Amino acid sequence: MFRKILIANRGEIALRIIWACRELGIRTVAVHSTADSNSLHVKFADEDVCIGPPRNDESYLNISAVISAAEITDAEAIHPGYGFLAESAQFADVCRECGLTFIGPPPEVIRKMGDKAEARRTMIEAGVPTVPGSLGVLPDVERAALVAEGLGYPVLIKASAGGGGRGMRIARDPEELAHQFEAARNEAALAFGVADVYLEKLVLEPRHVEFQVIGDTHGNLVHLFERECSIQRRHQKLVEECPSTALDDALRARMAEAALRAASAVNYVNAGTVEFLLDSRGEFYFIEMNTRIQVEHPVTEVVTGLDLIKEQIRIAAGEPLSFTQDEVRMTGHAIECRINAEDPETFRPSPGKIVTFHPPGGPGIRVDTACHAEAIVPPYYDSMIAKVISRGNTRGEAILRMRRALESFVVEGIRTNLPLQQKIVREEDFVRGRISTAFMERFLPVETSE
Repeated sequence: MFRKILIANRGEIALRIIWACRELGIRTVAVHSTADSNSLHVKFADEDVCIGPPRNDESYLNISAVISAAEITDAEAIHPGYGFLAESAQFADVCRECGLTFIGPPPEVIRKMGDKAEARRTMIEAGVPTVPGSLGVLPDVERAALVAEGLGYPVLIKASAGGGGRGMRIARDPEELAHQFEAARNEAALAFGVADVYLEKLVLEPRHVEFQVIGDTHGNLVHLFERECSIQRRHQKLVEECPSTALDDALRARMAEAALRAASAVNYVNAGTVEFLLDSRGEFYFIEMNTRIQVEHPVTEVVTGLDLIKEQIRIAAGEPLSFTQDEVRMTGHAIECRINAEDPETFRPSPGKIVTFHPPGGPGIRVDTACHAEAIVPPYYDSMIAKVISRGNTRGEAILRMRRALESFVVEGIRTNLPLQQKIVREEDFVRGRISTAFMERFLPVETSE
């Protein structure tokens, strides 16, 4: 087992990794920008190193600075969390070259799955259902128009690199394709440094259902059931839950088998997520694989009783999985709401000083956060400040507990999306499980029509 791990991240995920390391008896090193000097992950780590000014490219995305921090503190491994360098094959390569263990999949796997067009080809070859679309990236709008004509409109233009909805545009006719194709390429180039895009047939109002998988270096690979992530705004997830109300045992088994087949096709090691679109007929299609721990991993932990972060660390240290597929059980129902520092109506970021911070508690409630009263929410990073997770013996109980938690969560000094989340968990379609990726379009018709 490792003696010391450097955490190449910030906020709640950095704290989450620190707690796992403490339980494993591992010392931790926090890296931070000057904007995060007084953050909780810096306070609770055993050591800390300032790696640069607030801007991401000068601190958390600065590979040489992160590696230098690991070397001067004699860290043996680096946990990247999610975001920042978590899905950087280059970073994983550099860790390997420097004799540091990257707590995640091998760089070859990150590279293959990070190229969405390459991932799509790999899944087709493995027999995993995929959305009809182009076989690879498209060099120009003329070629895209030919593919779109064959698929039939509407189509979805997607960046080959990256994720998070960036470089993703809908085209409903040839005229819109001509405009959106270049817009998607430009957005992809700015976000990921690569302008490559490809086309898929647009699946109308699907559900977004992902399966958590985890594998070790001894050939063991298991799934930890699904997470429903359909409630999104502009491809950014807002609410996640497990189990999905759309899956029965037979469909769950089919999707789990496809997820394992997808992971096996690339010899996957460590924690990862296979994401699918599920249509109204019960047909599902692979869309991408996230080669990291997910923001919404607590949902899986709550219903399975497993610690995914500790399992990641053990796997990276060469240990086998601590459980078999037959030992994984799903008990109860869990829901996660992401709390963001943003205006609940305009969605503009709301950085600043938190004056009052009173997170909820009580039976069945977990809150993952790095915020507190007097904390500063800087304007440089993602706006998520907390995750509220509820668990109940039934979905109804989990919803009631989430309502209570959101109502008793007090944050003053900045604006948050708490009012929006309170509305979502009371909305009739949500309560009845009638959700899809179009949920927020109906819920916020004015905002999404802009």
